[in-house]
Amino acid sequence: MNTETAHYLNVFLGLGAIILQVLSVAMLVMLFFGPKKNIFLDYVDKHFLVLSFFISLFSSIFPLVYSEIIHFLPCVLCWWQRVFMFPTLFLFGTALWDKDRKVVRYATPLLSIGFLISAYQNFFYYFGENSNLPCDATGVSCYQHLVSEFGGYISIPMLALTAFFALLTLLAVAHFYNKNKV
Repeated sequence: MNTETAHYLNVFLGLGAIILQVLSVAMLVMLFFGPKKNIFLDYVDKHFLVLSFFISLFSSIFPLVYSEIIHFLPCVLCWWQRVFMFPTLFLFGTALWDKDRKVVRYATPLLSIGFLISAYQNFFYYFGENSNLPCDATGVSCYQHLVSEFGGYISIPMLALTAFFALLTLLAVAHFYNKNKV
């Protein structure tokens, strides 16, 4: 894949990540501070299995595109995030097939651990000059800034953090919204 195509992919994924971040924050605000009945949250609650499946699908495909097609090798923390993201594709796929809303109980621990690893990586990626990250600049490293779009805001660690955050938000809506519904 040439650099121009990779740049367009980065911009496309970056715009998607920013939109997903805005929607996730809006969902959380509406969930905890909004009215009890909300059209947007009704839609999300009704279709959370489909939305979660597609977010986990894209979050599993694009890291493979970056590593296997563009040849951006993942660092140690990226590998650990993959360990916690990739199984969610199968969890949400099976839950979608069976229409099983109880997937919230099984996916939450995986996504929570992945989110914590991703938050740790992002903190040191953006704020840590001399950190103790296991991926220093001598080998495969996050510090190489292989993806840096929108003024450096969008990076591979930020894309991963966005995916974990969005999926956890969808699970929160599915669990807490209209709790009296079965």
